[in-house]
Parts: sequence; structure tokens; C-alpha cells
Amino acid sequence: MKARGLRGSTYMKRYALDPACRVRKEKFGLLFYDLRGPRLLFAETGDLLEPEHLQPGAQGKRALRGRTLAEQVRVERLLSSLAAKGFLREQPIR
Repeated sequence: MKARGLRGSTYMKRYALDPACRVRKEKFGLLFYDLRGPRLLFAETGDLLEPEHLQPGAQGKRALRGRTLAEQVRVERLLSSLAAKGFLREQPIR
């Protein structure tokens, strides 16, 4: 999920929404839905993550800017879980 670099900094994998999935902001956080079948996922993210951070080509690091380490870890776990469930795809870092 994350690796520690030379001075203890953390590196986040880059994720993007799967082309067959959609996400929208709700009061509780984010609602993910899969167009391939009737699959919905409610993620209680509050204000930790915005849907535009998950669009292809988005700068995921902006999602973590100004966040505490605990919040960063929470976001990274959420993204990893969403990828495992097929809502997100891991993107190569260039």
C-alpha cells in the first residue's frame, strides 16, 4: 500500500475510477456505483476525499495535501479497498 522513503516520507499509489464505475458526493461521503451490474458502495469519507481526485489523470497527491498522517493512512486504505472491489484501478506513476 505505501512505502517509506529515505526520511520517513510516505508514497501513495495512484488510483483512478474504473471506466465502468461512477462516483458522486453525498452528505455522508462518496457513493460508488458499477454500471456492469447493480453494485453500490457507500463510503463514509466525510470531507476526506473528493470525486474529482479519482478521475483519470487527476493528481492524487492533492487529495492528501494538508492531511494528518492518520487521515492519509485512512485514505490510502480506502483507495486500496476500492481497488480490490473493482471500483478503482491502480495507475502507473510516471
